[in-house]
Amino acid sequence: MKTLFTFALAALLASNTFAAIDAEDLMALTNVHATYKKIDVHLKEGVGKAKIAILDMTGKKLHQRNVKADEDLRVPYNLNDLPCAEYQVRITTEDEEVIYTVETKEKIEPGPVVYPLMAYGKKINFNTLNLTVIGLEEAGVDVKIYTEQDDRLVHQEFVDQPDGFRKDYKLTGLKVDNVYLDITDVKGRSRIIRF
Repeated sequence: MKTLFTFALAALLASNTFAAIDAEDLMALTNVHATYKKIDVHLKEGVGKAKIAILDMTGKKLHQRNVKADEDLRVPYNLNDLPCAEYQVRITTEDEEVIYTVETKEKIEPGPVVYPLMAYGKKINFNTLNLTVIGLEEAGVDVKIYTEQDDRLVHQEFVDQPDGFRKDYKLTGLKVDNVYLDITDVKGRSRIIRF
């Protein structure tokens, strides 16, 4: 009787060990990952017939399909019509089942590169300055000259040149060292130039 009981216990432990190995085998033969709102299910050769189900986190089945993986297989899912969230991917064979949890995210497109306004000022002599503006994408630059001491506007003009321009400004009764330039293009990029 002891021998029979020992044999039955060994058989029970062995069957539990095989079941644990089978579940680990299915986990080793499958892989699931999400990239933004796309999910890829990878099944390696040897999985055989399987059922793939996509579930939301409440357990509601969103999609199910049967596949046969006699060779390596990739099964893509596009979840663009669903909200970003966590989803479960359940892979079931005749003997085993594994569940993966994946999270979908929106793809954030980088915005356009905004380059700074390329404007340079140079002192020509004590009352003449040179302004150079380059790399404009649209014509139109507002040029303002202010006094350093009291921020009084002494000159303003709108230069409507495409690509860029170079211009000398002769200051009457003022020294270049006592003024600064405030330049703004039509895109709103601005630059302050001090001498």
